[in-house]
Amino acid sequence: MPRILELVPVPVPDEALTGFRTMVPERVRFPGFDLTFVATRAGAANAIDSPYEQTLCDAFVLEAGCRAEEEGYDAVCVNSMSDSGLGALRSRLTIPVVGAGQAALLAACLLGSRVSVISMWPNWRSLYTKVAAEQGLGDRLASIRDIGVRPDAERLLSGKEDFVFEPLERACRLAVDVDGADVLVLGSTTMHQSHAYLSERLEVPILNPGTVAYKVAESLVLLGLTHSKRAHPAPQTTQDGIFGFTPAVFGPGSSAGTTAGMVR
Repeated sequence: MPRILELVPVPVPDEALTGFRTMVPERVRFPGFDLTFVATRAGAANAIDSPYEQTLCDAFVLEAGCRAEEEGYDAVCVNSMSDSGLGALRSRLTIPVVGAGQAALLAACLLGSRVSVISMWPNWRSLYTKVAAEQGLGDRLASIRDIGVRPDAERLLSGKEDFVFEPLERACRLAVDVDGADVLVLGSTTMHQSHAYLSERLEVPILNPGTVAYKVAESLVLLGLTHSKRAHPAPQTTQDGIFGFTPAVFGPGSSAGTTAGMVR
């Protein structure tokens, strides 16, 4: 049974992992794939809102995922538009490593010419411009629009539907009607609960980054493909224990999407 590890780059409680897991419902999963969500044991305090916290996330995502291959996983997803630790994990591992930011923006370019990112708040803007620049997509980015609401990596959008969904819809409309976007991307995997609402009300595609990243990882496993080690050379020596913490080994008996697979 192929196994995919989903890394949430901030420490969150058990119930939040259950919420994240709903972004990959059974109907979109290829039969036979096992999926485990894991949160980092430390790092950013809820939101990745500064270069300081971005660096913390890079480090703790690397720690949480560096032994995924040894633990029997077939692919790793960085479950965040920040793509935290993506390059480092690709260097450390030979199994596919997919970042939600990179996967969503590249997929969006398959579906349209001009892409807008719809975000919760302005502090995330640098995450999107960074990923777009790394992929040479700066000219394809029509806009980044936010609704000025601080994100919540623990409760996600639960309980906020009444005052978040409509502003997100207005931001989407402005991105299409004013900025010229013909495809949209949700700015965070923490926003996945708004996807169905927005999809029903928009005439352009809107991508749910966590779901897209999972399907890319799944496809790479099925195709027997992984990242190029010429592009992501392996380290001559590894220092996986440098943080003074030994990640738990998540064997076949661990329960996907529960604390059995959670690094705290």
